[in-house]
Amino acid sequence: MVQLPRFLERRYYGNPVADWLIALAVMAGVWVVLVLVRRLAIRRLERFAERTASPIDDIVLGALRRTSVAFLLAVALSAGLHAGLALSPNVEAVLDTGIRLAFLLQLASWGSGGITLWVHRTTNRRAKQDKASLATLNVLGLLARGALWTVILLLALNAFGIDITALVTGLGIAGVAVALAVQSILGDLFASLSIALDKPFVIGDAIAVDNFNGTVEDIGLKTTRLRALTGETLVFSNADLLKSRIRNYRGQMERRVTFTLTLAADTPPDRLERVPALVREIVTAEEKARFDRSHVASIGSDATLGVETVYFVTTGDYGVYMDMQQRIYLALLRRLAVEGVALNKPLPPVVLSTARAGSVERGA
Repeated sequence: MVQLPRFLERRYYGNPVADWLIALAVMAGVWVVLVLVRRLAIRRLERFAERTASPIDDIVLGALRRTSVAFLLAVALSAGLHAGLALSPNVEAVLDTGIRLAFLLQLASWGSGGITLWVHRTTNRRAKQDKASLATLNVLGLLARGALWTVILLLALNAFGIDITALVTGLGIAGVAVALAVQSILGDLFASLSIALDKPFVIGDAIAVDNFNGTVEDIGLKTTRLRALTGETLVFSNADLLKSRIRNYRGQMERRVTFTLTLAADTPPDRLERVPALVREIVTAEEKARFDRSHVASIGSDATLGVETVYFVTTGDYGVYMDMQQRIYLALLRRLAVEGVALNKPLPPVVLSTARAGSVERGA
């Protein structure tokens, strides 16, 4: 049996030197292996990430880059301490607290990196289409990081043996008080985040809000500004804006148009029958119009005949629609004149007057 040198049998803090050396060797070996594996994995993933567009490899690569050497050292220290050492409860408690703290800090680093990566990818994707949401996304990322570090701080205090129940209760009460004090501001802020994420409209969209129409010029954290058709600026709070009925004309690919020709009641039936076909001919002559129908749809009690026409303008451009409508109306007036079909003329108003009582002479 091989006898160990005497100095290896000396005890320090309840453990022989041999056990301390074994623990140190285990710790050093684990730390070296973890550092080498981390470096190798980063190099391989960097080459792989350059050839793919998937976000998964970017997330894993970012996590590896944010894995600190201190965290790896804490893992190695934990492995070394569990390699047969017998420590006092107080020493074990201190070391366990340090290891937990290192793990929590590493979690915070990973979470912060994930939030930064999400904000970066989202802003790059929306930079050209929706620049107004960039500031909102940055604020959202800041709030997410604040919430993350708050949770990490509470867990760290709990790891140190501090009772956080009263602290959480106090923070909850303070949060409710602050929320009630700035309720309208928080409502507009969350509405801004909803607009940025859901995108019911973006800058440049032509929208209608209740009885107001305009083009979106700016989407802020509290208000949204529209440029009205008459030139003035319309300012809406974000919360009120989302509660309103919004019509967005950005995605309008075509426009349905309905109009009615009101003809005179004495129009002969044979001429009246030719009017729908005449309307079809005029509408189908337009390049950006799609004819749907035209019928004699009503015989009014006021001695009128109604020819209802429906067609579609195959573009959302309002100027194109108005130009087309004008050409159709002018062409209809000319063709109706040629066909001898007259539009209904309203009857002149009838004014009834009564003679003064003193002007009526009675017979003798």
